[in-house]
Amino acid sequence: MSITSINGKRFAEMIIQGANHLAANAKMVDALNVFPVPDGDTGTNMNLSMTSGAKEVQNNVQEHIGKVGASLSRGLLMGARGNSGVILSQLFRGFSKSIENKDSINSQEFAGAFEAGVETAYKAVMKPVEGTILTVAKDAAKQAVISANKHKDIILVMDDIVKEAKASLNRTPDLLPVLKEVGVVDSGGQGLVLVYEGFLAELRGEKLPETPLNMPSMDELVSAEHHMNVQGHINTEDIVYGYCTEFMVKLEAAKLAKNPFDEETFRKDLSGYGDSLLVISDDEVVKVHIHSEEPGNCLNYGQQYGSLIKLKIENMREQHSSIVGETHAALKADNGKTQKDKEEYGVVSVAMGSGISELFKSIGASSVIEGGQTMNPSTEDIVKAVEDANARNIIILPNNKNIIMAAEQAAQVIEGNVIVIPSRTVPQGMAALLAFNPALSPEDNKKAMEEALSHVKTGQVTHAVRDTSIEGLEIEAGDFMGLAEGKIQVKNKNKLEAAKELLSNMMDEDSEILTILYGEDVNTEELDELVSFCKETFEDAELEIHNGNQPLYPFIFSIE
Repeated sequence: MSITSINGKRFAEMIIQGANHLAANAKMVDALNVFPVPDGDTGTNMNLSMTSGAKEVQNNVQEHIGKVGASLSRGLLMGARGNSGVILSQLFRGFSKSIENKDSINSQEFAGAFEAGVETAYKAVMKPVEGTILTVAKDAAKQAVISANKHKDIILVMDDIVKEAKASLNRTPDLLPVLKEVGVVDSGGQGLVLVYEGFLAELRGEKLPETPLNMPSMDELVSAEHHMNVQGHINTEDIVYGYCTEFMVKLEAAKLAKNPFDEETFRKDLSGYGDSLLVISDDEVVKVHIHSEEPGNCLNYGQQYGSLIKLKIENMREQHSSIVGETHAALKADNGKTQKDKEEYGVVSVAMGSGISELFKSIGASSVIEGGQTMNPSTEDIVKAVEDANARNIIILPNNKNIIMAAEQAAQVIEGNVIVIPSRTVPQGMAALLAFNPALSPEDNKKAMEEALSHVKTGQVTHAVRDTSIEGLEIEAGDFMGLAEGKIQVKNKNKLEAAKELLSNMMDEDSEILTILYGEDVNTEELDELVSFCKETFEDAELEIHNGNQPLYPFIFSIE
């Protein structure tokens, strides 16, 4: 069998099998996490991201491969979780952009799409690191071009792509010393290989083990968000913009020639017609949700760029009265706010653990997204939290290095001024929030909060999920590890001894404040013993203790 071109329907099947193959092996990818901590979730993040893209494709299968690619890109964008998920979304965003005007593609166009994806992904990462998913994608794309110059059969090209991707994956330990030390390959690169293997199996007519796609579509996600917004109004008479207006604009070349589309301009212009605006676009379709008093004006504006499809307009005043009823009168008595009353600032924080969430709220966070360890929030989760914050200026605190890219991607699709403070840990997030001053400008707050990140040291105690040898330590599954700024410094069979040794290494004469956040698995006796140790050993330091109730990490230390 030989395949010299692929259309949208075949590409859709490739995407679905690639997503299924990744889903079936997500736990294996998680297990490749370099550090033996229990929150290594690269496989989970890539699985949820790719599944979101595949679900969007399932809802939009058609012959035109460019349109299928656009659906994939759109679904991946909104479902992207963690750094690996964001990079995956960028790889296929560039891939899809290169085939946007194609009904079908040949082997050389297929190879060129992989190259375009790599270029887009590298641009999206501030400081690309070799030995990661980026390297695997780059090497595979180069091989794709070489192969396409020899073969017209796309099966042969895809076979070469998979072989080179695997070879590149096996070379990742030579590029990242920490991978070689631990004896694993890059987890993100492994996830990408699984997707490519799924592509190849579909082209060959083979079926790999599957798991069902059960992520909601982008339509479902966004629709759910806006129904929540409707129910959040206080009184029916306070609704300034009475019609929840949803529509899509199918961009048309003839109209774009006279009126070029720019998403930022489009969003800014539409914002004058109402509030609760959400604009999501790719190079083929613009999706709009807006609360407006004159929805016809919104539709007329959209028609300047193309034809209108999937229109839905709901009278929110009638909907509000029938669904919510008189209970909102009590809500108004509690806070007296309506959707039109936007705060000057809103701070969205990410945290895992009810105690840590409450702590963030107590020092000024408007809302807290549950996530961080084991489950990184998606771009869509962050978008929703920002919309719910209802403020003119939004500050996002990711508090996890694996959430920063998703937060930055969310900021790009949200109306208004959104600032991402690149906090990598919970202590950094708290330090940044304490530096926030509502009397300052957004620019000055950004500067002050980013500067605060360097004034705090983070220590963590967790347990190893497997045997490993790393950073000069022989670690066995079940050992407790002490991490300073993300690097493993100590290991011990005893939780408290690991905590004490870690603190002894981190505390110095300049340490003035020690904050202990203890987790859900710490009992009273253990806490009392650690507190006594700290008071006796670090008598000059001010000690603060909070019940973080966080999973996986019995202790998180903040040292200032």
